[in-house]
Amino acid sequence: MQEEKMKEDHIEKIAIKKTKHVLKFPHFATLILLAFVLVVIHLTRGNVESGNLVEKEQIGGEKNSRIPGRCNLFSGKWVYDNSSYPLYKEEQCSFMENDFACESYGRKDLKYQNWRWQPHHCNLPRFNGTALLENLRGKKLIFVGDSLNRNQWKSMLCLIDSYLPPLSNKSVVLEGNLYSFHSIEYNATIGFYWAPMLVESNCDDIKVHRVRPRVVRIKNIEEHGRQWSDADILIFDSFAWWMDTTMTMLWGSFGSPDAIYQRVEMKLRRYELAISTWSDWVEMHINTTKTKLFFMSASPFRVGSTMWSTDHTCYKETEPNWDEKYWPSGANRGMMEIVESAIEKLSNRGVKVEYMNITQLSAYREDGHPSVHRTFWNAISKEQLKNITLFADCMHWCLPGVPDVWNQILYSYIIKS
Repeated sequence: MQEEKMKEDHIEKIAIKKTKHVLKFPHFATLILLAFVLVVIHLTRGNVESGNLVEKEQIGGEKNSRIPGRCNLFSGKWVYDNSSYPLYKEEQCSFMENDFACESYGRKDLKYQNWRWQPHHCNLPRFNGTALLENLRGKKLIFVGDSLNRNQWKSMLCLIDSYLPPLSNKSVVLEGNLYSFHSIEYNATIGFYWAPMLVESNCDDIKVHRVRPRVVRIKNIEEHGRQWSDADILIFDSFAWWMDTTMTMLWGSFGSPDAIYQRVEMKLRRYELAISTWSDWVEMHINTTKTKLFFMSASPFRVGSTMWSTDHTCYKETEPNWDEKYWPSGANRGMMEIVESAIEKLSNRGVKVEYMNITQLSAYREDGHPSVHRTFWNAISKEQLKNITLFADCMHWCLPGVPDVWNQILYSYIIKS
């Protein structure tokens, strides 16, 4: 017992001695206090950033679908807002096109103009036409693609219209496949180049392009590319025109006796070849220190039997689709993944292309299509009027409307980059 007591006393003395030794070093306590202060500062900074609606984590969406260091602008919901929307009036837009002027063509329910896109974790920057035009001073912005990109181009022109000086020349000039508006005051050009397949095809005529069968020069893009290689901002799109069941691939030139034609049913394979041609051209010919590149994801639609190869479900729709998981059949995920993969490979090679993932947010807005409230290219007979839904346009978008949101997001990228 005495030996055990002696051992306990010895251990206690050692413990007291070690405690006294530690207490001789006041800087130890200082280090603990300093560490505590740093933790508090870090947490406070995080709270401030949250207060500023800045989000560091990935919240939904696909790759490249958010501004680095900011929240995902493509993940959110539609909110009815008749106090600050629409951003412009249809009848006041000098650039309005009959294909998108739904109110002028008899649409009575105008709620489609009043929906505001609200990202889940931040606010979408308010469009400022003056700020955009100042950013574009001495520059050229070109939309390249099909009629959905033309839809977005018209939206952009309507958005800046009221910011232009009252006596501005607002005429649009067509040269070849390029429509362009040039602001003399800002020395800025905003244009649209018709190339529905991006690569060359027999659909490239800007007036007469609804031809069958579609023939595509799958490895050729140079004729198009040289028309917009000098642009400062390029916005590409190409999806809907690739949805045909079969398509003819052409190796060689149109009319050449040595040309090889091949009928191809593999939708994804032919699209992959075209996107590969596009990405190779971009890497070889675009000066990325000067030019900003964007690629719009698929504008959604349901496949059907209308003259647009869409369903007619948008006919008489007056409210958004509130099903968060809704995904329309025309938004081919495989095709979208091909573009995403090509953009990722370009990024790995030092070429930055922003992927504008507008598919899901647009899919909710089946009420936003023109349906039958648009101009018709040919007169419709009384017999055809009995089945008017066959002429419903459930692919393009009324203006003001959904493409304005695409451009608000595009605007945020341009201004913040």
